[in-house]
Amino acid sequence: MTGTAIPSIYHHYLPILFYTFIGFAFGVVTLFFGALIRPNRPNEAKLSAYECGNPPFMDSRQRVFVRYYMVAVLFVLFDLEAVFLYPWAVVYRRIGIFGLIEMMIFILILLVGYAYAWRKGALEWD
Repeated sequence: MTGTAIPSIYHHYLPILFYTFIGFAFGVVTLFFGALIRPNRPNEAKLSAYECGNPPFMDSRQRVFVRYYMVAVLFVLFDLEAVFLYPWAVVYRRIGIFGLIEMMIFILILLVGYAYAWRKGALEWD
């Protein structure tokens, strides 16, 4: 080699390293200055667990019933059904009878799932 340096492949990674350092430094500096300028006056009310404005009445590590999760999952399922029904209704005239049959099959599958959940008692809150 006559007087030319061999280019290093690592110089392509310098911008990534630079932006990573800047991002990390920004986070650290922001947290540091925030700790310096914010007021720090803790009291019993601020240090207690927040439960919708009510004082906590039981241990926060208590088990939650599975029935709550079942109702939440069913809510998400039927909420997604509504999300799929709106675009279908908007383009109904363009997709015609084929789209109608597809949507009826989709609704039938959801109704079967709803009947199954109802029969299993997933919708009972007690």
